[in-house]
Amino acid sequence: MNIFYRPKYQSDATQFLEQLKASNPELEASQRQGRELLWDKKVDRQIWSEYREAQVAQRPYVYQTEPS
Repeated sequence: MNIFYRPKYQSDATQFLEQLKASNPELEASQRQGRELLWDKKVDRQIWSEYREAQVAQRPYVYQTEPS
């Protein structure tokens, strides 16, 4: 048996989240819907590769003037 084992321990944060989910069952579904809206988008890899190819390389020190 592990000496650090705590069978029934839950942190305050875990207890709060469990109570929040129990009192508001549609919370997780609305979180998933918000994530889909902002993050889970289809990526067109062809457009991204063209974008990367079109980028101009930045000089090592941007503010240095060109030698005369």
